[in-house]
Parts: sequence; structure tokens; C-alpha cells
Amino acid sequence: MTVWVLGGAQTDFARNYAREGHGVDVLLGDAVRGALEATTLEASALDAAHVGNFTAELFCRQGQLGGVIASLHPDLEGLPTARHEAACASGSVAALAATAEIEAGRYDLVLVAGVEQMRNVPGDIAADYLGCAAWTGREAQDVTYVWPALFSRVAEEYDARFGLDRAHLVEVSRIDLENAQRNPRAQTRKWALSDAMYGENDEHNAVVEGLLRRQDCGRITDGAAAVILASEAAASAWAAARGIALETVPRILGWGHRTAPMELERKLAASREGPYVFPHLRGTLEDAWRRASLTSATDVDLIEVHDCFSITGYSIVDHLGLAPPGDPRRPLEDGTLRFGGALPMNPSGGLIGLGHPVGATGVRMLLDCAEQVRGTAGPTQVEGARRAQTLNIGGSATTSVSFVVGV
Repeated sequence: MTVWVLGGAQTDFARNYAREGHGVDVLLGDAVRGALEATTLEASALDAAHVGNFTAELFCRQGQLGGVIASLHPDLEGLPTARHEAACASGSVAALAATAEIEAGRYDLVLVAGVEQMRNVPGDIAADYLGCAAWTGREAQDVTYVWPALFSRVAEEYDARFGLDRAHLVEVSRIDLENAQRNPRAQTRKWALSDAMYGENDEHNAVVEGLLRRQDCGRITDGAAAVILASEAAASAWAAARGIALETVPRILGWGHRTAPMELERKLAASREGPYVFPHLRGTLEDAWRRASLTSATDVDLIEVHDCFSITGYSIVDHLGLAPPGDPRRPLEDGTLRFGGALPMNPSGGLIGLGHPVGATGVRMLLDCAEQVRGTAGPTQVEGARRAQTLNIGGSATTSVSFVVGV
């Protein structure tokens, strides 16, 4: 059964909700109301809701986020809801659950929201909270910043296996930050960019952990995103009532979802005899292509990928198969992944430029791809986009989810 993406909304990732005196409920409510407005649907039309979130209990001392959704509007009271956690892939897992309910015939119109409030605590505390997506007590115990340290370890592994040129990590960051300048919802949209900020001068681009510097790192933020998914019957009725041709409404063409063991070192050790550093990432992409009746990344028009660090983006480019395994240099050198290239990467600005509200990122990616293929992405629009793909990961590439969206 086909699942359609009627539309949705994203909050401004530059806003600091705590500084404005708001909590996670206001943040979540802004995205939910925005999705209803974007689709011109009443809250009473929804059959169910799913919310993705990683660490509201730590950052906000707030659990039971499904109950928060039911508190946002009188017509949402009594709505069946569920909250989903898969670290940075929480939003995508929530979307998978919603699609499964629609495919099973349980519901016709399902809200999917992702939310994270993360700028309400000092940076060192935020880093500590986020570290619980690694295996507590078993890895990264002797470092200051868990995730920069673990992904620096990924960079070391690439360097040992294949060789690694820092210029290619810089290109991942540069693509994101330049694309974010076009995005009116990006955290870094007003930054003044310069070559010095990508260099190896500690004054302009300080080392965070190991091989990773400041501009190699994604930016945590307050953010929420929401989409409304529909069965074919509901999408047909919705489109007909609004004079919209159903074939112009985005739909989910394919998906992939795999989970690897928690510890990074176990993943790296298991892959040393094969062509890919993270074979389950490659499998997730291939599963999505197969279900969408596609053969490779060249069959889509753009990609929204999870570059929480520049090396993560580099690794994902490697697993896309645009070049031989272990050598993704060519697409990073020849402009393929630039805005206007053959396969634009992160027109939104990605996690480095747009921002990374952990539990919202997967939903935001799905929304961005839907807007792109519908031709409503505004200043970030990729000309002629008909198919777009996400790759969202949680932890040290522990959970991976991909959607292919098209019209």
C-alpha cells in the first residue's frame, strides 16, 4: 500500500525556545500546528500520532510526549499516540511506525512529529546527555566529548584503510554551510563564511576531539518538524477537495531500516574484510532502492543525509556507491554533490548548516524531500526534482533509516 506525504512544517532552528521562556510543549506545538495549517486539515481529521524524541527526560525532565501531543488541542484528546526513541534516528523510526499503521489499514491520516529541545542547558552538559546513545560504561569513557571522539575514530579508521585527505572533510562542511545560507530556517543562515573558518588554525577552527575541528561538527539546536501521512484513499479525497492532482502529491516509494550492534569498535572490526566500513548502511540504502524499484543513488535527484560530523557525511557519500568503496573523493571534488550538481547533497544545509535537533532530524529530512519533489522548497529548491532520498542514522551508525520520496 502506498503512503502519501500531504505536507508538514518545521520550526526555525535558529530559535532558542528556553531563552524565550518556552518549553518542549511549545516547540512541539509549533510544528504540529504548522503541519495542520500547511495541509489545511483540522486536528479532528487525524486518526493517530507518532512522535520521535531522544532525550527529553534529560534535557527537559519531560517524558510521555504522546500525552503532550494530546494536550495541544481539544480535538487531539483521545488520539492514539506513541513516542519512539532511536537516538538521532528517532524521527525516522516514528515515521516508519506511522507508515506501518497506514499500510496495515488501521488508520488513514497519521501525524508524525519529531522534537528536541537542547539549548536549555550548557554545552558540556548537553554533550554529556547525548553521550547516552553510545554504550554507557563500555566505550568513550575517557574523553570529554563522546560523539566528536567516536566519529574522530571513524576518521582514523578511514585513514588507516584507504587514506583520508582533510580537504574532503572540509568539502562536506562547506557544502552544508553554503547551502544553509539559502535556507530561511537554518541555524547558520546569517553566518559570514570565510576560508579561514575551515582551516587548521585553532583560533578560527579549534580542535574538538582528535581529527575533528569545530566546523566538522553538526550543531545541536531546539527544533521540531511534523508531517501528515495518508493512505491512498485519504490522499485522494484530500487532493480532490483542494483541486490538487494526486500525481503531484509526494509519496513514499521505498524505505530501508537496519540496526547494528552498539559499540563502534565492534562494528569496525566486523567490516575490515569487506569493501564498506559500515555494510549495514549500504544495506539500508539498497533496501530503499529495491523497494522503490531503483538501482542506485543516481536514480534520485537529491539526497538529505545525516552528516552530524563531516566524516559522517564523507562515509555516507562512500556508501552511496558514486565511486569505488573507500574512495568517495571524486564526487566531493567534481561538484556532483554541490547545489546545482548532478546529485545535490543536503540542499537544506544538513546537520552542520541547518542544525540537528536530534529527535526531529529524521522527520525534517522526510519533509524536505517531500517539499523538493513537490516543487515547494523555495530558495533551496533543486530544479526538476522528482525523487529524493534520506539517510538518517542514530548513534555510531547503529540505527539507520532511509526513505525514497517521489511524485
